[in-house]
Amino acid sequence: MNLTPMRYKSYVWPYNPETCAVTWERKIAARKVPFGGYCLQDLGLTCRVMRGEGTFTGTGAYEEFRKLEEVFRSDGPGLLIHPVWQAASAYFVTLRLEEEPLPDYVRYAFEFWEDGEAAAGLTQVAHTPASGTGGGKTAGAQTVYTVVKGDTLWGIANRYGVKLRSLIAANPQIKNPNLIYPGNRVVIP
Repeated sequence: MNLTPMRYKSYVWPYNPETCAVTWERKIAARKVPFGGYCLQDLGLTCRVMRGEGTFTGTGAYEEFRKLEEVFRSDGPGLLIHPVWQAASAYFVTLRLEEEPLPDYVRYAFEFWEDGEAAAGLTQVAHTPASGTGGGKTAGAQTVYTVVKGDTLWGIANRYGVKLRSLIAANPQIKNPNLIYPGNRVVIP
């Protein structure tokens, strides 16, 4: 399977990290009540955390790590696009060398934390698809877009200036938002 490269802000991995794990967590508080009992309180979901490890190999491996380090040092959240997981606004929280780097081999680990507040507001000004790409047709008061090769739901949401969550909600026929195929019809809310 040929996966698209992982991206964060302006950085595109030359090849995807070797491991990647995503953690969802719910915070629960335990309160002691008189006479030996406990009461649990649901404090809600925490941010989604993506951790992974990878290597840069070959000529210029250390220079490639330095490029990733520059992106790590930049402030604020950025758009994290993983080839399998849902795109998200995220903070680059950790970048770690796993062993002493060599000019042609660098092993590293990383961690991103999803910015749930910003993810809900990711929008861009809508623009018309370029010629040769899928088209949007209006059916009554509803716009329906036909997916072409290379499309993602995030890209379609950007193209039409809608929130990704709204686009997913308007298309319950799409069971996995990370897998859409040419010819699929996407309702634009």
